[in-house]
Amino acid sequence: MANTASHPSGNGNRKPTATIYDIARHLDLSPSTVSRALNKPGRISAKTEKRIREAAAELGYRSNPMARALPTGRTRMLGLVVSDVTNPVFFGLVRGAGQACNELGYTLVFAESQESDEVEYGTLDRLLPAVDGIVLAAARLDDREIRRIAQTTDVALINRRVGEIPAIVPDIDSGVEQAIDHLVALGHSSVAYVSGPPRSWMSRERGERLFECAVDRGLTFTEVGPNAPTREGGADALRRVRATGASVVIAYNDLMAIGFVRACQDAGIRVPDDIGVIGFDDIFGADFTTPPITTIRSPLDQAGATAVRTLVATLDAQDAAESLPLRTELIVRGSTAPALPPRT
Repeated sequence: MANTASHPSGNGNRKPTATIYDIARHLDLSPSTVSRALNKPGRISAKTEKRIREAAAELGYRSNPMARALPTGRTRMLGLVVSDVTNPVFFGLVRGAGQACNELGYTLVFAESQESDEVEYGTLDRLLPAVDGIVLAAARLDDREIRRIAQTTDVALINRRVGEIPAIVPDIDSGVEQAIDHLVALGHSSVAYVSGPPRSWMSRERGERLFECAVDRGLTFTEVGPNAPTREGGADALRRVRATGASVVIAYNDLMAIGFVRACQDAGIRVPDDIGVIGFDDIFGADFTTPPITTIRSPLDQAGATAVRTLVATLDAQDAAESLPLRTELIVRGSTAPALPPRT
Protein backbone atom coordinates (compact mmCIF):
# COMPACT_ATOMS: atom_id res chain seq x y z
CA MET A 1 0.00 0.00 0.00
CA ALA A 2 1.41 3.34 -0.97
CA ASN A 3 2.41 5.70 1.79
CA THR A 4 0.06 8.67 1.52
CA ALA A 5 1.33 10.58 4.55
CA SER A 6 1.96 14.22 3.77
CA HIS A 7 5.18 16.01 4.59
CA PRO A 8 5.76 19.71 4.90
CA SER A 9 7.69 21.09 1.94
CA GLY A 10 10.83 23.13 2.25
CA ASN A 11 8.77 26.24 1.44
CA GLY A 12 6.07 25.54 4.01
CA ASN A 13 7.00 28.50 6.20
CA ARG A 14 7.43 30.97 3.37
CA LYS A 15 4.96 33.86 3.27
CA PRO A 16 2.88 34.24 0.11
CA THR A 17 4.33 36.78 -2.27
CA ALA A 18 2.62 40.17 -2.00
CA THR A 19 0.63 41.34 -5.05
CA ILE A 20 -0.45 44.73 -6.34
CA TYR A 21 -3.87 44.00 -4.79
CA ASP A 22 -2.27 43.65 -1.33
CA ILE A 23 -0.52 46.98 -1.81
CA ALA A 24 -3.75 48.60 -3.03
CA ARG A 25 -5.67 47.38 0.05
CA HIS A 26 -2.83 48.47 2.33
CA LEU A 27 -2.90 52.03 0.95
CA ASP A 28 -6.62 52.20 0.06
CA LEU A 29 -5.79 52.81 -3.60
CA SER A 30 -6.97 51.19 -6.79
CA PRO A 31 -4.92 48.28 -8.20
CA SER A 32 -4.56 50.17 -11.48
CA THR A 33 -2.89 53.09 -9.67
CA VAL A 34 -0.45 50.71 -7.97
CA SER A 35 0.27 49.00 -11.27
CA ARG A 36 1.05 52.30 -13.00
CA ALA A 37 3.41 53.34 -10.20
CA LEU A 38 5.36 50.06 -10.29
CA ASN A 39 5.40 49.37 -14.01
CA LYS A 40 5.19 52.81 -15.65
CA PRO A 41 7.02 55.33 -13.44
CA GLY A 42 6.08 58.98 -13.89
CA ARG A 43 2.40 58.35 -14.72
CA ILE A 44 1.14 59.42 -11.29
CA SER A 45 2.22 62.03 -8.72
CA ALA A 46 5.70 61.59 -7.28
CA LYS A 47 4.30 61.61 -3.73
CA THR A 48 1.83 58.78 -4.40
CA GLU A 49 4.42 56.80 -6.34
CA LYS A 50 6.84 57.09 -3.41
CA ARG A 51 4.15 55.82 -0.98
CA ILE A 52 3.43 52.86 -3.24
CA ARG A 53 7.08 51.91 -3.64
CA GLU A 54 7.67 52.14 0.11
CA ALA A 55 4.64 49.92 0.74
CA ALA A 56 5.81 47.46 -1.89
CA ALA A 57 9.19 47.17 -0.15
CA GLU A 58 7.51 46.82 3.26
CA LEU A 59 5.18 44.04 2.06
CA GLY A 60 7.92 42.21 0.14
CA TYR A 61 6.43 42.74 -3.33
CA ARG A 62 8.46 41.41 -6.27
CA SER A 63 7.41 42.04 -9.85
CA ASN A 64 6.78 38.94 -11.96
CA PRO A 65 7.92 39.63 -15.53
CA MET A 66 6.14 36.56 -16.90
CA ALA A 67 2.83 37.58 -15.33
CA ARG A 68 3.28 41.13 -16.57
CA ALA A 69 3.89 39.78 -20.07
CA LEU A 70 0.42 38.25 -20.25
CA PRO A 71 -1.52 41.52 -20.79
CA THR A 72 1.36 43.54 -22.31
CA GLY A 73 3.25 40.98 -24.37
CA ARG A 74 6.47 42.27 -22.77
CA THR A 75 8.61 40.61 -20.11
CA ARG A 76 11.02 43.56 -19.76
CA MET A 77 13.86 41.08 -19.99
CA LEU A 78 16.65 41.21 -22.58
CA GLY A 79 18.99 38.39 -23.52
CA LEU A 80 22.73 38.87 -23.96
CA VAL A 81 24.60 36.03 -25.66
CA VAL A 82 28.42 36.08 -25.80
CA SER A 83 30.78 33.60 -27.41
CA ASP A 84 32.84 32.70 -24.30
CA VAL A 85 31.90 33.58 -20.73
CA THR A 86 35.48 32.92 -19.53
CA ASN A 87 36.99 35.60 -21.81
CA PRO A 88 37.61 38.80 -19.80
CA VAL A 89 36.86 40.84 -22.92
CA PHE A 90 33.18 40.45 -22.08
CA PHE A 91 33.44 41.71 -18.47
CA GLY A 92 33.06 45.36 -19.44
CA LEU A 93 30.46 44.57 -22.09
CA VAL A 94 28.25 42.74 -19.59
CA ARG A 95 28.69 45.50 -17.02
CA GLY A 96 27.72 48.20 -19.51
CA ALA A 97 24.71 46.24 -20.75
CA GLY A 98 23.60 45.50 -17.19
CA GLN A 99 23.84 49.13 -16.09
CA ALA A 100 21.79 50.27 -19.08
CA CYS A 101 19.15 47.62 -18.32
CA ASN A 102 18.93 48.83 -14.72
CA GLU A 103 18.48 52.42 -15.86
CA LEU A 104 15.73 51.44 -18.31
CA GLY A 105 13.88 49.05 -16.00
CA TYR A 106 14.90 45.82 -17.73
CA THR A 107 16.45 42.59 -16.48
CA LEU A 108 19.45 41.18 -18.33
CA VAL A 109 19.57 37.42 -18.98
CA PHE A 110 23.10 36.26 -19.77
CA ALA A 111 24.15 33.19 -21.79
CA GLU A 112 27.10 31.96 -23.84
CA SER A 113 27.63 30.02 -27.04
CA GLN A 114 30.96 28.36 -26.10
CA GLU A 115 32.41 29.49 -29.47
CA SER A 116 29.94 27.14 -31.22
CA ASP A 117 27.31 28.16 -33.75
CA GLU A 118 25.33 25.02 -32.87
CA VAL A 119 25.32 25.83 -29.14
CA GLU A 120 24.46 29.46 -29.92
CA TYR A 121 21.49 28.41 -32.02
CA GLY A 122 20.17 26.08 -29.27
CA THR A 123 20.70 28.73 -26.59
CA LEU A 124 18.74 31.30 -28.58
CA ASP A 125 15.97 28.81 -29.29
CA ARG A 126 15.43 28.36 -25.52
CA LEU A 127 15.95 32.02 -24.66
CA LEU A 128 13.75 33.75 -27.23
CA PRO A 129 10.33 32.91 -25.66
CA ALA A 130 11.38 34.52 -22.37
CA VAL A 131 12.84 37.86 -23.53
CA ASP A 132 11.72 40.93 -25.45
CA GLY A 133 14.91 41.16 -27.49
CA ILE A 134 18.44 39.82 -27.91
CA VAL A 135 21.90 41.36 -27.89
CA LEU A 136 24.32 39.12 -29.79
CA ALA A 137 27.98 39.82 -28.99
CA ALA A 138 30.63 38.30 -31.27
CA ALA A 139 27.99 35.98 -32.76
CA ARG A 140 29.19 32.76 -34.40
CA LEU A 141 26.00 32.18 -36.39
CA ASP A 142 26.10 32.88 -40.11
CA ASP A 143 24.29 35.87 -41.61
CA ARG A 144 21.32 33.82 -42.80
CA GLU A 145 20.62 32.46 -39.30
CA ILE A 146 20.94 35.90 -37.70
CA ARG A 147 18.49 37.36 -40.23
CA ARG A 148 16.05 34.56 -39.46
CA ILE A 149 16.21 35.31 -35.73
CA ALA A 150 15.75 39.03 -36.42
CA GLN A 151 12.50 38.20 -38.21
CA THR A 152 11.04 36.77 -34.99
CA THR A 153 12.46 39.14 -32.36
CA ASP A 154 14.32 42.43 -32.10
CA VAL A 155 18.10 42.00 -32.25
CA ALA A 156 21.11 44.26 -31.70
CA LEU A 157 24.60 43.11 -32.66
CA ILE A 158 27.95 43.92 -31.06
CA ASN A 159 31.17 43.48 -33.10
CA ARG A 160 29.24 42.16 -36.09
CA ARG A 161 27.35 43.61 -39.05
CA VAL A 162 24.51 41.86 -40.86
CA GLY A 163 22.52 43.95 -43.34
CA GLU A 164 20.23 46.51 -41.70
CA ILE A 165 20.15 44.87 -38.26
CA PRO A 166 21.24 47.43 -35.61
CA ALA A 167 24.95 46.92 -34.96
CA ILE A 168 27.35 48.42 -32.43
CA VAL A 169 30.89 48.18 -33.84
CA PRO A 170 33.68 50.34 -32.40
CA ASP A 171 35.73 52.25 -34.95
CA ILE A 172 38.65 49.93 -35.69
CA ASP A 173 40.56 52.31 -37.93
CA SER A 174 41.56 54.77 -35.21
CA GLY A 175 43.31 52.16 -33.04
CA VAL A 176 44.80 50.26 -35.98
CA GLU A 177 46.34 53.39 -37.46
CA GLN A 178 47.82 54.32 -34.09
CA ALA A 179 49.30 50.83 -33.74
CA ILE A 180 50.86 50.70 -37.18
CA ASP A 181 52.22 54.25 -36.86
CA HIS A 182 53.68 53.24 -33.48
CA LEU A 183 55.50 50.31 -35.12
CA VAL A 184 56.80 52.46 -37.98
CA ALA A 185 58.13 54.99 -35.46
CA LEU A 186 59.94 52.15 -33.67
CA GLY A 187 61.63 51.11 -36.90
CA HIS A 188 59.72 47.88 -37.60
CA SER A 189 59.22 46.79 -41.20
CA SER A 190 57.21 43.56 -40.91
CA VAL A 191 54.16 42.47 -38.95
CA ALA A 192 52.25 39.20 -38.53
CA TYR A 193 48.56 39.15 -37.64
CA VAL A 194 47.55 36.12 -35.56
CA SER A 195 43.89 35.82 -36.52
CA GLY A 196 41.05 34.38 -34.46
CA PRO A 197 38.46 31.66 -35.21
CA PRO A 198 37.23 31.22 -38.78
CA ARG A 199 33.60 32.15 -37.93
CA SER A 200 34.60 35.44 -36.28
CA TRP A 201 33.45 38.45 -38.30
CA MET A 202 35.55 40.75 -36.13
CA SER A 203 38.71 38.70 -36.67
CA ARG A 204 38.33 39.12 -40.42
CA GLU A 205 37.53 42.83 -40.05
CA ARG A 206 40.58 43.51 -37.88
CA GLY A 207 42.80 41.54 -40.24
CA GLU A 208 41.59 43.48 -43.26
CA ARG A 209 42.08 46.86 -41.57
CA LEU A 210 45.57 45.90 -40.37
CA PHE A 211 46.53 44.67 -43.84
CA GLU A 212 45.38 47.86 -45.54
CA CYS A 213 47.09 50.14 -43.04
CA ALA A 214 50.34 48.16 -42.88
CA VAL A 215 50.70 48.02 -46.66
CA ASP A 216 49.88 51.74 -46.90
CA ARG A 217 52.73 52.47 -44.46
CA GLY A 218 55.17 50.23 -46.36
CA LEU A 219 55.25 47.30 -43.91
CA THR A 220 55.35 43.65 -44.92
CA PHE A 221 52.17 41.92 -43.67
CA THR A 222 51.46 38.22 -43.09
CA GLU A 223 48.33 36.62 -41.62
CA VAL A 224 48.73 33.47 -39.52
CA GLY A 225 45.60 31.50 -38.75
CA PRO A 226 42.85 30.76 -38.06
CA ASN A 227 43.45 30.15 -34.35
CA ALA A 228 41.40 29.56 -31.22
CA PRO A 229 40.76 32.94 -29.50
CA THR A 230 42.46 31.73 -26.30
CA ARG A 231 45.87 31.76 -24.65
CA GLU A 232 46.46 28.31 -26.07
CA GLY A 233 45.57 29.58 -29.54
CA GLY A 234 48.14 32.35 -29.23
CA ALA A 235 50.81 29.98 -27.97
CA ASP A 236 50.16 27.49 -30.77
CA ALA A 237 50.85 30.18 -33.37
CA LEU A 238 54.45 30.77 -32.26
CA ARG A 239 56.20 28.43 -34.71
CA ARG A 240 54.25 29.70 -37.70
CA VAL A 241 54.83 33.32 -36.71
CA ARG A 242 58.57 32.78 -36.38
CA ALA A 243 58.61 31.26 -39.86
CA THR A 244 57.31 34.55 -41.31
CA GLY A 245 60.28 36.52 -40.02
CA ALA A 246 58.00 39.25 -38.69
CA SER A 247 59.47 41.48 -36.00
CA VAL A 248 56.06 42.22 -34.41
CA VAL A 249 52.90 40.19 -33.82
CA ILE A 250 49.43 41.70 -33.58
CA ALA A 251 47.02 39.17 -32.06
CA TYR A 252 43.25 39.07 -32.62
CA ASN A 253 42.71 39.55 -28.90
CA ASP A 254 44.63 40.02 -25.66
CA LEU A 255 44.21 36.43 -24.50
CA MET A 256 46.06 35.25 -27.61
CA ALA A 257 48.71 37.93 -27.09
CA ILE A 258 49.23 36.76 -23.49
CA GLY A 259 49.50 33.14 -24.64
CA PHE A 260 51.99 34.12 -27.34
CA VAL A 261 54.18 36.01 -24.83
CA ARG A 262 54.23 33.02 -22.47
CA ALA A 263 55.15 30.68 -25.34
CA CYS A 264 58.00 33.01 -26.26
CA GLN A 265 59.27 32.98 -22.69
CA ASP A 266 59.15 29.17 -22.59
CA ALA A 267 61.13 29.06 -25.86
CA GLY A 268 63.75 31.56 -24.69
CA ILE A 269 62.52 34.27 -27.08
CA ARG A 270 62.68 37.74 -25.58
CA VAL A 271 59.66 40.05 -25.73
CA PRO A 272 59.95 42.79 -26.91
CA ASP A 273 63.66 42.55 -27.85
CA ASP A 274 63.38 39.57 -30.21
CA ILE A 275 59.75 40.10 -31.18
CA GLY A 276 57.14 42.70 -30.26
CA VAL A 277 53.55 41.85 -29.33
CA ILE A 278 50.31 43.84 -29.56
CA GLY A 279 46.86 42.64 -28.54
CA PHE A 280 43.31 43.87 -28.99
CA ASP A 281 40.65 45.03 -26.49
CA ASP A 282 42.67 45.89 -23.33
CA ILE A 283 41.06 43.22 -21.17
CA PHE A 284 41.36 43.03 -17.40
CA GLY A 285 44.79 41.53 -16.77
CA ALA A 286 46.48 42.68 -19.99
CA ASP A 287 48.86 44.77 -17.87
CA PHE A 288 49.52 41.94 -15.35
CA THR A 289 51.91 40.07 -17.64
CA THR A 290 55.67 40.46 -17.89
CA PRO A 291 56.03 42.52 -19.95
CA PRO A 292 52.57 44.14 -19.85
CA ILE A 293 50.76 43.95 -23.19
CA THR A 294 50.60 46.86 -25.61
CA THR A 295 47.03 46.72 -26.89
CA ILE A 296 44.35 48.41 -28.96
CA ARG A 297 41.67 49.30 -26.44
CA SER A 298 38.03 48.80 -27.44
CA PRO A 299 35.26 50.53 -25.42
CA LEU A 300 33.18 47.40 -24.86
CA ASP A 301 31.41 48.68 -21.73
CA GLN A 302 30.11 51.58 -23.80
CA ALA A 303 29.25 49.16 -26.62
CA GLY A 304 27.18 47.00 -24.24
CA ALA A 305 25.24 49.98 -22.92
CA THR A 306 24.67 51.38 -26.41
CA ALA A 307 23.40 48.02 -27.69
CA VAL A 308 20.83 47.81 -24.89
CA ARG A 309 19.63 51.37 -25.42
CA THR A 310 19.38 50.78 -29.16
CA LEU A 311 17.39 47.60 -28.62
CA VAL A 312 14.98 49.22 -26.15
CA ALA A 313 14.45 52.14 -28.52
CA THR A 314 13.55 49.64 -31.24
CA LEU A 315 11.12 47.87 -28.90
CA ASP A 316 9.48 51.20 -28.08
CA ALA A 317 9.37 52.21 -31.77
CA GLN A 318 11.57 55.21 -31.06
CA ASP A 319 14.74 56.54 -32.63
CA ALA A 320 17.81 55.55 -30.63
CA ALA A 321 19.43 58.42 -28.74
CA GLU A 322 22.63 59.69 -30.28
CA SER A 323 25.63 58.15 -28.48
CA LEU A 324 29.28 59.11 -28.22
CA PRO A 325 31.58 57.69 -30.92
CA LEU A 326 33.03 54.30 -30.00
CA ARG A 327 36.70 54.77 -30.82
CA THR A 328 39.56 52.35 -30.33
CA GLU A 329 42.92 53.62 -29.12
CA LEU A 330 46.43 52.26 -28.71
CA ILE A 331 47.65 51.69 -25.15
CA VAL A 332 51.44 51.44 -25.21
CA ARG A 333 53.04 49.16 -22.62
CA GLY A 334 56.16 47.05 -22.38
CA SER A 335 55.60 44.42 -25.09
CA THR A 336 56.72 46.75 -27.92
CA ALA A 337 60.14 48.36 -28.32
CA PRO A 338 62.40 49.74 -31.06
CA ALA A 339 63.34 47.20 -33.70
CA LEU A 340 66.78 45.64 -33.34
CA PRO A 341 69.12 46.00 -36.31
CA PRO A 342 69.28 42.85 -38.43
CA ARG A 343 71.93 40.35 -37.41
CA THR A 344 74.95 40.04 -39.68
